[in-house]
Amino acid sequence: MGPAEGGRMVDSMPVVVDRGAPTPFVVDAILGGCVALGLVAATLVEGRPVDAGAIALLVAVAAALALRRRFPVAVLVVLNAITIVWYLGARPGLLITLAPMIGCYTLAADRGWRWGLAGAVVTALIQILAIRVVLGDTETAGVVPIAVLLAATAASAGTAVGYYRALLSATRAELARETRTREERARRLAAEERLRIARELHDVFGHAMAAISVQAGVGLHVIDRRPGQAREALAAIKEVCDDGLTDVKTILGILRSDTAGEEPRAPRGGLDRVGELVGTAEAAGLRVELRVDGDPRPLPAPVDMAAYRIIQESLTNVLRHAEARTVRLTLEHEPSRLSVRIRDDGVGAGADTSRGHGIDGMRERARALSGHLTAAPHPDGGFEVHAELPIANPR
Repeated sequence: MGPAEGGRMVDSMPVVVDRGAPTPFVVDAILGGCVALGLVAATLVEGRPVDAGAIALLVAVAAALALRRRFPVAVLVVLNAITIVWYLGARPGLLITLAPMIGCYTLAADRGWRWGLAGAVVTALIQILAIRVVLGDTETAGVVPIAVLLAATAASAGTAVGYYRALLSATRAELARETRTREERARRLAAEERLRIARELHDVFGHAMAAISVQAGVGLHVIDRRPGQAREALAAIKEVCDDGLTDVKTILGILRSDTAGEEPRAPRGGLDRVGELVGTAEAAGLRVELRVDGDPRPLPAPVDMAAYRIIQESLTNVLRHAEARTVRLTLEHEPSRLSVRIRDDGVGAGADTSRGHGIDGMRERARALSGHLTAAPHPDGGFEVHAELPIANPR
């Protein structure tokens, strides 16, 4: 079934109406008036008077054409009936036959080719009836095929216009859907980007604040007895603050780059900076045992960043909650995945996820890469975070 079949052709898109343009009813009323004036002119040219009956029929033609878009079927029936009555009154001219052609065109454009074909057949039969039977014209046999051709042409033109309108409506609807899809995708991407940046800031601030808190506690504890160690704690605090500020500037720089249309700068972070995390944790009093299995190789940037942030958040949780002395950090490089394990010897307080969203954030990072992450107390004591991150297109 074509776009013009099975019902009325209605433009599904909202139409912006120019208030300065005439409405369709006004246009049709003008068309009806022009057709009526043309019939009057044709009658006068042939030297026939325009009687009251002719005026009534012409008014009916004008009124019917003014309503052709609202009631296409009824208008075609009325116009064909007017044609019969016109010829029954022995009025001159074939111009009256053009009015039903307009009705055929309108019906086909409005209802589709099936209705248009039916209207053309009925109109052609009525034209033949008017010419050959009502007028008793047996000598103008050539007029019959002309009448059929005119009706077929009018219906074909209407069908073509109807298909064009349906295609235009479908195109507009598709464009509107594509526009909505693009806007929804842009909003979704913006929300995901905000969430990603918020997660980055959470990790940076959480790690920095935990390290600063521990170092500040050490400094306060030894400031009177061991000023040198207190000085070292203050130096460590400054280093952590400097690194944190650099990370924050980089993350905020991504926002500025996106807004200005510049190439975004990648945030700092990757397994090449794990040594800095280990150094910060050890400066805070932890003993970190780093073990690397497999053949280290360059990783995709998302995997590299996710692994770094998972290690950073895990060490931060150990500093803040675990009351641990030792942390075992294991990196397993496999052809198709990277495995990260962080296990401490603390009291397992890291399992308390109600204190924040750090563990949830780590899980989301792993899921975003089609990996998974577990975080739970270890059977042999302490708390363990284990993440497995797939590596696409392994070399």
